[in-house]
Amino acid sequence: MATATSDLDDGIADPAPVSALRRMRGMAGPVDLEVRDNLLLRATRYVAMVPLAYRIVAVLGALSGFVGGGYDGVVPVVLVAVCSVAVNLAGLRWLLRSAPFHGGQAARLLALDVVFTLLVNLLVAATVPESAFDAAMQVPGKQLLGAMALLTLALGVGYGLGLMLVSVPLHIAAWWLNTGLFNVKQGFAGFGTMFGVVFTATGALVLLGLGTRLALAYGIRNGRLAERAQQHRMLHDTVLQTLEVLSLPGSGSAERQLAEVRRTARAQALDLRNMLEKASRESAEEAGRPLGEKLTALAAEMAREGLRAQVVIAELDEDTLSEVRQIAIRDAAREAMRNTLKHGGTDQVVVRVDERDGGIAVTIRDHGTGFDESERPAGFGISESISARLAEAGGRARIESRPGSGTRVTLWMPR
Repeated sequence: MATATSDLDDGIADPAPVSALRRMRGMAGPVDLEVRDNLLLRATRYVAMVPLAYRIVAVLGALSGFVGGGYDGVVPVVLVAVCSVAVNLAGLRWLLRSAPFHGGQAARLLALDVVFTLLVNLLVAATVPESAFDAAMQVPGKQLLGAMALLTLALGVGYGLGLMLVSVPLHIAAWWLNTGLFNVKQGFAGFGTMFGVVFTATGALVLLGLGTRLALAYGIRNGRLAERAQQHRMLHDTVLQTLEVLSLPGSGSAERQLAEVRRTARAQALDLRNMLEKASRESAEEAGRPLGEKLTALAAEMAREGLRAQVVIAELDEDTLSEVRQIAIRDAAREAMRNTLKHGGTDQVVVRVDERDGGIAVTIRDHGTGFDESERPAGFGISESISARLAEAGGRARIESRPGSGTRVTLWMPR
């Protein structure tokens, strides 16, 4: 499943109804085993929790049945059950840890798990009396069934089938240790159950793989749509802004107008260059700045474009917002301030930052001409450059304005 990103046809994500088999064939295309996606490795590793949890419940259930049956040889069986539960709890803890996934370490842990499973089967067979053999072997037997499912889900069907074949000589050896007799027929005891476990785990693996590929295809499609929207915003906030400034009627001398156009074009060219070089996502130095410093830097940037911004920041907790959310607020605030500069009829704005409703609110307020909200056309600048930016990061935006009373833009982002 870690290689499921290769050769995904865009048609997989087509929402139009198609035959289920046709969609499954499209999702089952070839993969490049040399290319692995670490994010998928971290996400799909949790499927191993199912056989681990099964072994805890099944081993304890088998132990309860053995003890309740009044058989001899309780001590080694209880010891094996306790060790089995401990091993599986340790495996669950390892899966749920926050550390990065390492395939080599996972392979070593799986190998140790198989060795432990084989040894406890032999240990129980060698220490319990013959009269308690069948009931006692149910305890390590549940560990063995879970190991087959675990190998199938973690490594593939071949490994699960391999352990199932190894169980044949294992059962023969266990019977010999307990009775002193060599019985080949005993090696196939419970073979049907083991095959059923491997078959079920295989079906779960196939369905999980197909589901992962389908989710990836939808994610790729939505990612492309988001990238397209981001490119549209970039064009709107840079090239389109400059063209609109050029089209506005001048209020001063031709030389002053030309200087203003040059200043705007220079600022937009710098922004566009930064975006193309991915510097717009913040350099390592700026990435560590808190939201207040980002907005202060934005005010200085807008001052170069002719807008005087007063920034008022309340005392905020450190690390209140993630970097992605801080950037979303800053970029949306930049667009709101540019709207004031273009349409507000004023060159002054107040920016307030405070905590509100369990999040951070940034209010951009001007006392310009304002506008009638009921008559405002659905402009790209508000719907995409402001509202969409906040929505993508989990926040929201509210625009309030009346003719002659200025405009208030409130940007809110949850913590």
